[in-house]
Amino acid sequence: MSNRKSLLFGIVVGGAVGATAALLSTPSSGKDLRGRVKNQGLEWKDLFNKLKQDGLRLKDQIAETSQEGVALVKNLTADMKKSVEEWKDTVEPHQDNIHKYLEQIEKSLKDLENKVKTE
Repeated sequence: MSNRKSLLFGIVVGGAVGATAALLSTPSSGKDLRGRVKNQGLEWKDLFNKLKQDGLRLKDQIAETSQEGVALVKNLTADMKKSVEEWKDTVEPHQDNIHKYLEQIEKSLKDLENKVKTE
């Protein structure tokens, strides 16, 4: 029982001495310290709210940009498809002529190769 009382007395005295030392070694009063802690807490809260709002704005901007991107890709795809179709319509009637012209070029190249080999 005596040991418990000694331990309890030591804890109380040690706490009191520690608190006194802390109060005497602080550069400002407790009231000033509490005021600074409160102000710092409010600043951190404001900063957190600003970051939260910026994050939400960024999320909205990303969603809007991705929607615009999807619309742009759809329009670009439609334009490309239309261009390819127009090109096919333009080239298709001349396709036989193009094949004949390519065959003539191929024949001319073979004739030229044969001439070079014989000479």
